[in-house]
Amino acid sequence: MLVAAAVCPCPPLLVPDVAAGAAPELDAARTACTDALGVLAASRPDLLIVIGPAGIAGRGTHPEGATGSFGEFGVDLAVRLGRDLGTETDRPLPASLAVGAWLLARTGWADAPVEGLGVGEPLETARCTDTGRALAGRADRVAMLVMGDGSACRTLKAPGYLDERAAAFDAAASRALGAADTGALTALDEALAYELKAAGRAPWQVLAGAAQGAGLDGRLLYDDAPYGVGYLVAAWS
Repeated sequence: MLVAAAVCPCPPLLVPDVAAGAAPELDAARTACTDALGVLAASRPDLLIVIGPAGIAGRGTHPEGATGSFGEFGVDLAVRLGRDLGTETDRPLPASLAVGAWLLARTGWADAPVEGLGVGEPLETARCTDTGRALAGRADRVAMLVMGDGSACRTLKAPGYLDERAAAFDAAASRALGAADTGALTALDEALAYELKAAGRAPWQVLAGAAQGAGLDGRLLYDDAPYGVGYLVAAWS
């Protein structure tokens, strides 16, 4: 069953080498992510599953030892998901899981085996929650690192330009994540989320399915939109 979860944003800018001179702008978000990962370690899981949005090529499972890089962002930096098991992988980690792998390496994760799952932004809510329930049954003590951003439409300079609906969507997601409210997460509108470019909606709803009946409590650790994109960090235990 699910015993803990950390919810983190997944912009490559979270990695200082990618952000370069703008790196200090996300220091508070990085600190919050470190705190959230500490909750995962304290839960003593048997298995950690890293979930994040992915394009078609990156969807599906990624085994421990899978690698990724930030080369497409102009940075020669490679990352590995968990331990190097000498396994040949036929495709790189999607960007969201690469950021997750970087966070785990940054905090020295060595507490349990790690697997990855890339999910498509348009994945229907029912399939998200069904997937989550199946993942929660993978081991006696499952933890999840859930990568995903809120809306990308909070300001005029945001990637999706300004949409007046974005702030309310992010506020609803923030409340749900902070309260570990699986019903409220499941109720997030998948069509609206897609219009607002909220890449975290599907991973959050996978988490909602996994956490149903687990009785977890939540804490919101970070909530901001420094680049017009909603970044949220939460810890469930």
